[in-house]
Amino acid sequence: MLADTHLLTSYAELAIEMGVNLQPDQTLVVVAPVVACEFVRCAVETAYRNGAKAVHVLWDDDRVTHARLQHERQEQLQQYPAWKAQAYRDLIDARAAFLTVVSPHPKLMDDVPTEHMALAMRAASQALAGYREALQSAQVNWSIVAVPNDDWAREVYPQIPTPARLERLWQALARVIRLDTANPMEAWRQHLGRLTRRIETLNGARFRQLRYQGPGTDLRIGLPNEHVWLGGGTKNQDGVLFVPNLPTEECFTAPVKTEVEGVVCSTRPLLHGGQWIEDFELRFSEGRIVEYRARVGQDVLASILDTDEGARFLGEVALVPHSSPVSREGVTFCHTLLDENASCHLAIGSAYPMNLRDGAQMSREQRRSKGLNESLVHVDFMVGSAELDIDGLDASGRWVPILRQGEWAARFA
Repeated sequence: MLADTHLLTSYAELAIEMGVNLQPDQTLVVVAPVVACEFVRCAVETAYRNGAKAVHVLWDDDRVTHARLQHERQEQLQQYPAWKAQAYRDLIDARAAFLTVVSPHPKLMDDVPTEHMALAMRAASQALAGYREALQSAQVNWSIVAVPNDDWAREVYPQIPTPARLERLWQALARVIRLDTANPMEAWRQHLGRLTRRIETLNGARFRQLRYQGPGTDLRIGLPNEHVWLGGGTKNQDGVLFVPNLPTEECFTAPVKTEVEGVVCSTRPLLHGGQWIEDFELRFSEGRIVEYRARVGQDVLASILDTDEGARFLGEVALVPHSSPVSREGVTFCHTLLDENASCHLAIGSAYPMNLRDGAQMSREQRRSKGLNESLVHVDFMVGSAELDIDGLDASGRWVPILRQGEWAARFA
């Protein structure tokens, strides 16, 4: 890891104090790969300095996962450890905070059979459904951050020799999460303020429908009457403000499950479960994906859509300007945490209850009656570009510009 102590310490402080916003006497759970151990150690130290009651680190390793997916029998891949699922339930009940650290190896899973990956991911999604719903409903405070590694840097900057490319990836990450500023905390407070003002404008508009138009894309998306735009910081059920994703540039809400019509084309590659999907197109009728194709990863895309009935519908619409700091880096980062903040995106699968007024307090039946989708999956994919226009249909029946050529229209700038 080519990151100096100051950078790691600043990053850990941002993750704990701004991302998770760990509260005094709160338990922290860190889910992280072993390759990120230096950062995790800094995060643990920071958490205890901020009054953590306890810190539990749940380690994983992509190479161990690769071996499992290659060699375990399929019937075993369908089993998720019951003790591990129970641990997540217990920690949610204890109101722990969660910090997830990702450090991708973009080509590692290329030789894993798609059906093996699909079985393992479905088993995990089923076992951890309650944990995922707790995060999506903001029952607890949580955040996701990324830590560079050699394999990841090689994929993002193949033209740069080692070790310079790893240093380059650290520099890019520092820029997009504002660690290169004199006061990262203050820079984030200002950024969250700008996002809050934009979200207030979007919520005030009360759009009934969104219209997407761009190369290969002509899509209309209905919004629930009581939809809520969110972005930047989110308050958990105890009123603690946290930032789920570092970086974050999006304003997002939920669609009406059955009110999506037309076709949309991806604009960036998607790495799902370590396997690539590229240049894909989805066609919707009455909300459902009725046709799909992909130049690369057709079988991977099919495995997502076949997870359950809800995986054929959308759960999220998110607006990001083409000129976002992540986009300005001019690369594909090979992980959705960063790439979704470079581009407008949609998500196949489950909706966030928070995107409906009082949705977190509603039953599943009530949320379904309001039009929200349910699924074991939530897979973001990028559709934004410098050629994308988005309009909103207001209550008077007037189409209002939201984005023009990938940038915010004047009202939302």
